[in-house]
Amino acid sequence: MVRSKTGKKAPKAAVKKQGPKKTINVKKGAKKTAPRAADKKSKKALIKKTAVPKQKLTKAAIPQVRVKRPPGMSEQILKAALQVLDERQAEEVFTIDLAGKSSMADYLIIASGRASRQLSAIAHYLREAFEKLGLKNIRVEGLSDTNWVLVDAGDVIIHLFRPEVRSYYNLESIWRGTGASKA
Repeated sequence: MVRSKTGKKAPKAAVKKQGPKKTINVKKGAKKTAPRAADKKSKKALIKKTAVPKQKLTKAAIPQVRVKRPPGMSEQILKAALQVLDERQAEEVFTIDLAGKSSMADYLIIASGRASRQLSAIAHYLREAFEKLGLKNIRVEGLSDTNWVLVDAGDVIIHLFRPEVRSYYNLESIWRGTGASKA
């Protein structure tokens, strides 16, 4: 019930309905002012002024992530990888030359091992050989499962498979015709 200043009941038409009050939880020291509409408009105008026009993506516009290495370094990495694979008795070594054909690497090697322990040992020795060459950030993926281990040395990527997993994925068929060769 709403009463007027005189203490009498006010007629219903004279009472203004007010919505529920909004409460703002504010931490100590923070300002309690809400953003003004003018501030929102000025932010939108600023965004419109600084917006970059859309462009078509070309090969030149896409940034290259690969690390620049001295000339001949990818061949040294390849030679070291093939030597480790030979010493550690990897089977069916398949080398693919991607230089000039792909931006992800210069060489791709696919090899098999007889057991998961052999694959993890080969990956370990590959990492050591690459570190001796001075490479950093050598990534090894798949050691927990060791059905398919990937060693990424930047310019050279090595896929190590167990024989049944290799025949299932058949990566060689994807890369045929791009300079693939059995080593």
